[in-house]
Order: sequence, then structure tokens, then C-alpha cells
Amino acid sequence: QVQLVESGGGSVQSGGSLRLSCAASGVRYNSMGWFRQAPPKAREGVAAIDSDGITTYADSVKGRFAISLDNAKNTLYLQMNSMKPEDTAMYYCAARTYRDEYYQRLNRHEYDYWGQGTKVIVSS
Repeated sequence: QVQLVESGGGSVQSGGSLRLSCAASGVRYNSMGWFRQAPPKAREGVAAIDSDGITTYADSVKGRFAISLDNAKNTLYLQMNSMKPEDTAMYYCAARTYRDEYYQRLNRHEYDYWGQGTKVIVSS
């Protein structure tokens, strides 16, 4: 079965850093990504990495966040630097197992498996 388990969330001050982890099992994917949601806002794409290692970032996090995948450990990471209060949200790991390659990497509707989420709070 497919299972995604996130960890690494917590509280940090503006300008600080956090690294999120997503332990994946039972996943054959063409893309994995990180999404975040701060209700009542809808879930939005943060970063994604496809099976070729190509990364995609939301404009709001470019230059600050970095997504990576350790294939040996089956773990997805999101390194978050220079964090801002607007980064406060529940962060979700997601995997896309559909076969087609032509899709929007940061579109939440393109992903079919999700983790439980890990909370990130950035204070001023």
C-alpha cells in the first residue's frame, strides 16, 4: 500500500529554517511534491520533483525553499530557509502515480496520494 508520513514541522522565528521529511512507501510515482494549506485558503503547491529529478517551485518560495529526494531512504525533503510568517501552514507531502507526463506540477488536483500533514508556524 501507499503510505506517506511527514515529520519535521514545528515553530520557528522569521528568518529561521526548518527541514520537513516525508517517508514514502509503496509508491511508484512520476512526481512528488509539498503542498500547504492555511484555512480557509485552499491547499496550494509549494514545490515538486519529478521522476527525472526536475524541480518546480511556487514563486513565493523560490530562492528560499529546496525540494530533494533521497532514493536510498525513500524520503522526500523540503528545506525551508529565510522563513516568513506567511509560510505558516499545514504542510502535506503528496505523490502522483498517474502515467501521463503532461500536467501542472503544483496543481493539487494532479496528485492522488497524501500524507497526514505537519504543522509549521513562523512567528514575527
